Amino acid sequence: MRHFRLLVVGNAVSAYGSYLNMVALNVFVYEVTDSALAAGLFMAVRLMTSVVSGFVSGRLVSAYDRKRLMVGADLTQCLAMVALLIAPEAGRAGLLYVLAVVTGFCSTLSGVALRSSIPEIVGGELRVRANSLLATGRSLAMIAGFASAGVIVAKLGYVAAISLDAASFAVSASVLLALPIRTKAAASQAAEPQEAEPQGADKDGGRRARRRQAGSLLLLRAAPVLAVMIAVRAADGLGSSSHNVALPVYSSALDPSHPATFVSQFWATWAIGNIVMQQVCGRWAGRGGRQGPGERAFAIGACVMSAAFIVVFAGLPTGVAVVAALVAGMADGLTEIAYVSRLQAAPDEQRGRLFGLSASVENTGFGLGMLVSGALLDHFRPLQVVGLLHGLAIVLCLGMFVVLVRYGRRDRPAPETAPERDVPPVESEAR
Repeated sequence: MRHFRLLVVGNAVSAYGSYLNMVALNVFVYEVTDSALAAGLFMAVRLMTSVVSGFVSGRLVSAYDRKRLMVGADLTQCLAMVALLIAPEAGRAGLLYVLAVVTGFCSTLSGVALRSSIPEIVGGELRVRANSLLATGRSLAMIAGFASAGVIVAKLGYVAAISLDAASFAVSASVLLALPIRTKAAASQAAEPQEAEPQGADKDGGRRARRRQAGSLLLLRAAPVLAVMIAVRAADGLGSSSHNVALPVYSSALDPSHPATFVSQFWATWAIGNIVMQQVCGRWAGRGGRQGPGERAFAIGACVMSAAFIVVFAGLPTGVAVVAALVAGMADGLTEIAYVSRLQAAPDEQRGRLFGLSASVENTGFGLGMLVSGALLDHFRPLQVVGLLHGLAIVLCLGMFVVLVRYGRRDRPAPETAPERDVPPVESEAR
């Protein structure tokens, strides 16, 4: 955990750069191109790259050293930022879309590699505590990045903002290089050089390769609860996009003279609730034999989160809406920890593909939700749009409860015949 805490600091620094990047680069694109369509296209290219790169990232982190992949992703983003700074003004417009592809791919690859590596870095029994530390660091980075982006751009300009972004990735890569951590299971690493051994093993090797190709799909067939959890995360992406798009509209209707006031209150309160719950989960896990929040906690948290987001837009007094935002943040923190920790319970050789699939599904849900929400808000009130998309997540969570009832208690081994394993089985934990 000592090494992992240093990794959390480095990851938080690069996350700060990423969130600063989101604000500064989007505005920079509009200034360079003087076109709202170009700015929207930049965001679309980056999001589509993140969707596609989830599948590619799953294959890469299953086949190669994850620490090297994370270092390479950070350094690539750093060099891309530097290239943008030194490029002549005439060539910056085209380079921006290359940058969108690079940052979309590298950020997804780095996230998939890190999440799938945590059980190997700290051990399976400490993964919940490690996830809470990592999520807290990223949440604080998000607050700092969004809060400082406007000030840095306004006071120091785009060059300073992009330079700071490049420096953040360089710091993260340096921290990773300095840490003596193992990011892949020892069995997986030992198996790599033995792939091409005896001549008669070709067919067996081919079968193993085909099984690895379909690793995540086989695991989802064996553990339907995991498939439902990933589907719920896709619905969460739809819901998240709806309240992200609807917030400025709703805030402007509340106070046309100060349209940013409610948005700021909402995100500040949400972040506080998110961080508090992440810390609670981290401190609670591991004490008295507790293993952290499980699948039932995920389903309950997702229902509460979606319901709280709907309440925010219900036109209630500001105090009630702020409390609902706090509850939404806490529930969001709980579901994030429960979800990531459950996927990390998969065997190491399948974990990377699962996280890659999850990243693609979540980004697809968010991107589709942005389009649907934007179109619906032209015809319906924010409450109706948010209620529809977050309501879909609630329906899926109820379906998940049915799956838990059906599979959660099935095929439980007796305590005396169930030897301890470092990696939990794929059946439902149903906690």
